[in-house]
Amino acid sequence: MPKSILSPTWQTLLADYVTAIAWLPDGCRLVACSAAGEVVLFDARTGRSVALQAKQGLSVDAIAVSADGQFLAAGGQDGAVRIWSMAGDPPTLVTELENARVWVDCLQWHPHRPELAVGLGRYAQVWDAAGQAVVTTLNFEASSVLDLAWHPSGDALLLAGNQSVKTWRRGAWDDDPLIRETGGASGAIAISPDGQYLASGNNDRTLLVWAWDNPYPWQMQGFSGKVRQLAWSTVKAQGNAPLLASASAEGVVVWAKAEGEAEGWTANVLDLHNGTVRAIAFQPQSKLLASASEDGWVCLWQNAAQAAQILEGAADGFSTLAWSPQGKHLAAGGCGGEVMVWGQVLAGKGFG
Repeated sequence: MPKSILSPTWQTLLADYVTAIAWLPDGCRLVACSAAGEVVLFDARTGRSVALQAKQGLSVDAIAVSADGQFLAAGGQDGAVRIWSMAGDPPTLVTELENARVWVDCLQWHPHRPELAVGLGRYAQVWDAAGQAVVTTLNFEASSVLDLAWHPSGDALLLAGNQSVKTWRRGAWDDDPLIRETGGASGAIAISPDGQYLASGNNDRTLLVWAWDNPYPWQMQGFSGKVRQLAWSTVKAQGNAPLLASASAEGVVVWAKAEGEAEGWTANVLDLHNGTVRAIAFQPQSKLLASASEDGWVCLWQNAAQAAQILEGAADGFSTLAWSPQGKHLAAGGCGGEVMVWGQVLAGKGFG
């Protein structure tokens, strides 16, 4: 048997299904939220917790930490977006943005500024946490905003929805967006860390990948269901491009760019899960891929190709996962409310 890559650090239990996990930039703290409405801050080493929001019966579905670690945002079923200042101990609630009749399930901080993009039905809004003001409101028009993402440069905001992905330039919000057509609804988008590629997972069982400066995408087909999850590696592979992982139903497919600039992407199917894959993520600065499934397994794939370790502990299945920014810890949430953290096994210390 190969040696273990990760070993258990601690685990605890929230009141309901864990909907999301986010790490603070220093990797020492993480936040988890649940379908019961909890928002809980944890010490990554000990599991010591502080409840930022108690259970309230309405789910919190999206959380995000600003790039400098100063702000935490959370949104969910009640339509409110709550922002905490993380500078104090304990953190303090500084803003509560009320949005009637919308369900907030996607939000993301600008990669360099304290500006938060939030999906609000057919609209997206950018909120400046420092100035406590709305920067802009964008109308997607064709449908509700299903996903959103800032370009790593911070120069553009992308919204995904029915039949297209639309790109607005920061600082030119009033200009018409660049439209990339997707055919079906785009339910998940992801931009490679180097900013060179955009991927769209679609409800018509296709995956589209664009080079950032090319309007014509590569199209991947043959998925068993809609493409729900996407993840890029932070290190480049062949073809001078990072690896792209996609999840659809029970399967994970890893895509590698061919060497030739005009050539497409080759697929490697990772076929081990027996339940819907709910989350995938590459370890930072590595090709180690983690996949979390409703079958109760978190699988670690060495070089995004070979199963190296299976982590368990959520009897009703796993719902989400996230690596710490330094890649030293992996946190996962369970459908039964489990929050679990594993740490790297140190060679020569008797582990594994």
